[in-house]
Amino acid sequence: MSNNVSLGTLFKNGIFGENPVFRLALSLCPAVAVTSGVKNGFLMGVAVLFVMTMTNVTVSLLRNFINPKVRIPSYVFITATWVTVIDLVMSAYQRTVYKEMGLYIMLIVAFAIILSRAEMFASKNKLLPSFVDGVGMGLGFLLALMLLGVFREFLGKGSFWGVQILPVKPLLIMIMPTGGFFAMGLMMGWLNWIDRKFFGGTGASSGGH
Repeated sequence: MSNNVSLGTLFKNGIFGENPVFRLALSLCPAVAVTSGVKNGFLMGVAVLFVMTMTNVTVSLLRNFINPKVRIPSYVFITATWVTVIDLVMSAYQRTVYKEMGLYIMLIVAFAIILSRAEMFASKNKLLPSFVDGVGMGLGFLLALMLLGVFREFLGKGSFWGVQILPVKPLLIMIMPTGGFFAMGLMMGWLNWIDRKFFGGTGASSGGH
């Protein structure tokens, strides 16, 4: 990401043009694992948004003090610190959901999208751009999980946020891992079609991140 990109463009890239899940295809397995329901997807997305933003901010502030030879372990340590914070908060205030997804919260430490933004962006940019990049990418991840959660919960359970809407459960396969990857493929195809149709296929310019 060049330094002359506006903050607005940087923010929008994280949500659509370089969406971590739908465009860069990063951290797909945990995304599928927690999106059998909207609430789980939302809380995981909030956790990743927090950790990604704080990791970007911390790496940016410390970028001139981190030895390049140990930069990756340093990023992992920084990420693990913020993951511990959000893990303790969720275990205290969202006990029921935490029992279902506690393991995946701890795995945020190894999420490719967080480490890649720390290495590719925050370590090379000042505080404000790094903050905006973290918020944009985090929101992009959150929105992706919300979309998947809505799609899978409605089709698989006939409900929304745990509230039953349909009298029957239409497609139980949608709340299974197979249905999760199927939903992911449909969403990716739909967004790629929108990109080509309305934006000339210019999104996801840096899919190698």
